Amino acid sequence: MNGQELITLKGFQKLRSELESLTQKERPEILKTIAWAAGNGDRSENADYQYGKKKLREIERRLRFLTKRLAVLRPIDINSLKSEKIQFGATVVLETEEGNEKTVSLVGSDEVDPKRGLISLNSPLGKSLVGCAVGDEVEVQAPKGLVLYTVLDFFFKEVSDDH
Repeated sequence: MNGQELITLKGFQKLRSELESLTQKERPEILKTIAWAAGNGDRSENADYQYGKKKLREIERRLRFLTKRLAVLRPIDINSLKSEKIQFGATVVLETEEGNEKTVSLVGSDEVDPKRGLISLNSPLGKSLVGCAVGDEVEVQAPKGLVLYTVLDFFFKEVSDDH
């Protein structure tokens, strides 16, 4: 895959928006604050100046990270995927041995959010689900021990923010 990592189109757009916001809004505002604070005299005891410089370093670090990440990410439009087997982007409905249902969506590492059911394609559960179909059983080594799931259903649809 040419060293590229997968990400949903929505996730890619979210990272790109953050990069644009930092570049076009936050960074210029901090630079103005630093310039203003620098004009107020002694910088060693100037809290606005010190805070501004610290904030600028954080923004610069995040900008470098986002620029590097976006260069290696391969955005995938989940809504256009079709497959008989579970793969990246699938939202999977699972059933535990106890009969409890659990829904997870397989996403890239930049989008993981367990509270929303977004799990990494490379997590133990994600790896176990790839290539499975409806009715398949998967065993996953979880922190609590071995867990057995049955795949009840899966589909490809971009996960909403309120998922």
